[in-house]
Amino acid sequence: MTSAGTVRSRDEPLESTPPAPSFFFIRHGETDWNREGRLQGQTDVPLNGRGRDQAAAAGRVLRRVVAARGLQAAELDFIASPLDRTRSTMEIMRRAMNLEPADFRLEHCLKEISFGAWEGLTWREIAASDPPRHAERRGDRWAFVPPEGESYAQVADRIRPWLATIRDNAVVVAHGGVARAMLVILTGLDPKLAPRVDIWQGRILVFEAGLATWL
Repeated sequence: MTSAGTVRSRDEPLESTPPAPSFFFIRHGETDWNREGRLQGQTDVPLNGRGRDQAAAAGRVLRRVVAARGLQAAELDFIASPLDRTRSTMEIMRRAMNLEPADFRLEHCLKEISFGAWEGLTWREIAASDPPRHAERRGDRWAFVPPEGESYAQVADRIRPWLATIRDNAVVVAHGGVARAMLVILTGLDPKLAPRVDIWQGRILVFEAGLATWL
């Protein structure tokens, strides 16, 4: 991440990288588990008050950005992960954009990375209860598979075919793990670095021309 908020690609893209679409990505707003540092994965945890405020703020910013680009918000393709926190974020955003809240589609492959048996735990709790696996993950965060869960590499594999079909100027509401996989696929970010990239709530990440830029 540069000081200007842009994630720049490497000189050589990864193999099987689909043509880069231009779209707006928003991570869901905060939940109580986010605030407590608990792994959510695919567990349904609702937005808290701060998360609802973040979603509304993202909608207001997106409304201005879309208008500045000469686009019609109602004509964009709005797509969300099917989990509760992403659907709620999308509904609140669309309301802030003066659009029908429920008029968007769901995409199953955009679900968050699964942490399996670790969901609901903090990293401190995992380090205390399962030190060998905790240490193994620290050695390779991209490829490590939690017990009964999946790796970032597997998330990239499940979203790659869908990314090849997305149209320009779509609005995508999903998760931090999904965004990190997108950064690797679409910008060529080193997979070793991707799990450590902060994906902020209440901000818009624009994927465009092989770059990802925060608004």
